[in-house]
Amino acid sequence: MPNLRRSDKSTRLGYKNTVMTATPAADVPSKNRLTTFIKFVLFLGLGIVIIWLSLRGLTVDERKQILFSFRIANYNWVLLTIILGICSHILRSLRWMLFFEPMGYNPSLKNTFFAVMVGYFANLAFPRLGEVTRCGILARYENIPFNKSFGTVITERAVDMICFLLLFILMILTQMGTISNYLDTNIYPGLVAKFGNLDYTKMLVLGCLGLLTIIVIIYFLIHKRVRKTVVYHRMKNLVLGFWEGLKSLTLIRKPGLFVFYSIVIWVFYFFMLYVCFFCFSDTSSLGPGAGLSSLVLGSVGIMITPGGIGLYPAIIQETLQLYGIVRTTGLALGWIAWVAQTGMILMIGGISLILLSFNKHSHGKIRTN
Repeated sequence: MPNLRRSDKSTRLGYKNTVMTATPAADVPSKNRLTTFIKFVLFLGLGIVIIWLSLRGLTVDERKQILFSFRIANYNWVLLTIILGICSHILRSLRWMLFFEPMGYNPSLKNTFFAVMVGYFANLAFPRLGEVTRCGILARYENIPFNKSFGTVITERAVDMICFLLLFILMILTQMGTISNYLDTNIYPGLVAKFGNLDYTKMLVLGCLGLLTIIVIIYFLIHKRVRKTVVYHRMKNLVLGFWEGLKSLTLIRKPGLFVFYSIVIWVFYFFMLYVCFFCFSDTSSLGPGAGLSSLVLGSVGIMITPGGIGLYPAIIQETLQLYGIVRTTGLALGWIAWVAQTGMILMIGGISLILLSFNKHSHGKIRTN
């Protein structure tokens, strides 16, 4: 029998009014399912095209160098990456459990971890399917209503987005010198040769101001029409959802522990990638700044294509070029890091799905079959 602890009625009602509700996957109209499938195919296709483009431009010697890099890599560090990844997901499970205390539920760490891993597993097939899946698992095995657990997932997204934005700002502040040096060495000379000796900083500022002015003018001219579009309402609902999720954080009984979990989760994310640098002698001397840039920019690739397929290794390669790493080594490291992270999700997610099938508890009752 799962542990189920009821808190006072006012707290539970307060939390219920704060978190967002969601519709189970079975109630989603077929049109929305078709749209989701089309989006998945398009982004998966984008990832495959990126893989093709990144390999097409390689010479025969460069392909041989990449294969050689795979052979000489120290895969002991990959094992450490997988361990760090598992630890990060355990912490994510512990953090998720904090959301249920104000609602009066006390899910087990085992089922919560299984739900998280199966969710990541499902996301590799269809983006955002994992959020629905893991909430459905808690509904089945811990008797937590779907709409309540889905509201906590919205909050998690908001928190992770804030953490990502803070890391992005930190990267800009700490790595601007490296980025500027790369632009001065590799980009500006080509622009000067083509357009002459111009003040590109002033041009960039004026260009941004001009673009902002055009956007403002267009908005005031057509804002009434924009408010009637589906895109506007979707963006509005997304922003409101994030805001509602953030407000629900005030109900968490252990905010200090929640902040600690959130910070350590991203620390683990950082080291999951950074330890892969030690697979090669060329990248082992890179500092934490290179790891931070790779983490932030690589995360963008994961957001765009399913699981970051194709785009993640390409972004890692381009990022490491800022730090003087040759193209072949950067691409090999990017693929090693991606395979390690994706393989860990496939392995642990698959095992979690199998172990859930042996779970003797469903909706708080012992199965009779």
